[in-house]
Amino acid sequence: MGTRAEFRCHCGEVRGFVADASPRTVNHVGCYCDDCQAFVHWLGRAELLDAQGLSDIVQVAPASFALVQGQDRVKGVRLSPKGLYRWYASCCNTPVGNTLTPSVPFVGIHAAAFNPDGRRSDELFGPMTGAIMGKYAIGEAPPGTTGIQPSLLIRVISKVLGWRLRGKAWPHPFFTRGNAAPVYPVDVLTREQREKLRPYCGPHPTATA
Repeated sequence: MGTRAEFRCHCGEVRGFVADASPRTVNHVGCYCDDCQAFVHWLGRAELLDAQGLSDIVQVAPASFALVQGQDRVKGVRLSPKGLYRWYASCCNTPVGNTLTPSVPFVGIHAAAFNPDGRRSDELFGPMTGAIMGKYAIGEAPPGTTGIQPSLLIRVISKVLGWRLRGKAWPHPFFTRGNAAPVYPVDVLTREQREKLRPYCGPHPTATA
């Protein structure tokens, strides 16, 4: 049995929790992709990335994550018409969760949102099991992050498939069951808006936050 991991946005207006949080029940991974970097820069929260542009992400089953306060502050954005749904707290621009459609049941949450009491994310979720998309890392790509990582890929697929088979896709914190419609308003960036974010992203950014 894991512990209840409390979620809180930067200003405290949006709160929630992940039930049964432990290294066994989640995927704790890192992502260097330019979309994750662009999203954080779009929010004006570059401090959530490390020096090489890494996003520290905890992937959880949708049914294990619940928002209990400040839902009226939650909004969504997609960097392109077919991009991930990226949910955030509009009060302080804290990332709340990244999702695909409910047919691929996972919610990827920035680990920093679980540290209101100062605990490190690996105390709750264990160390990162790997990092991906290192070709977009700022500077030199960290070893082992640019190619396919079979063990990490197998773990992610098994978790997501297991969540679906065990009925943990619902209730979903961001979609309505039945028609799979988003619960919260979603904007889609124009191509011009997305292109303006590219200079902030790796591997060789030309702009600073």
